[in-house]
Amino acid sequence: MLIKTSNLTRPDDSYAALIAAHEGLSEAESHALNARLILILMNQVGDHAVLAEALRLARDPAAAPA
Repeated sequence: MLIKTSNLTRPDDSYAALIAAHEGLSEAESHALNARLILILMNQVGDHAVLAEALRLARDPAAAPA
């Protein structure tokens, strides 16, 4: 089941690390970093049903429960 509430232990630090990882990259390099990160995290999640739900929600944020 997809966790739909904040689950980050250090959300501000996590966001800052994401932004820092993109510093100095071209747009193409930034897109490539995002693609690699997504594949790494998809592998970490592993569960196809959870990934399918996450992809659906990312594509259509209005589908999220209120």
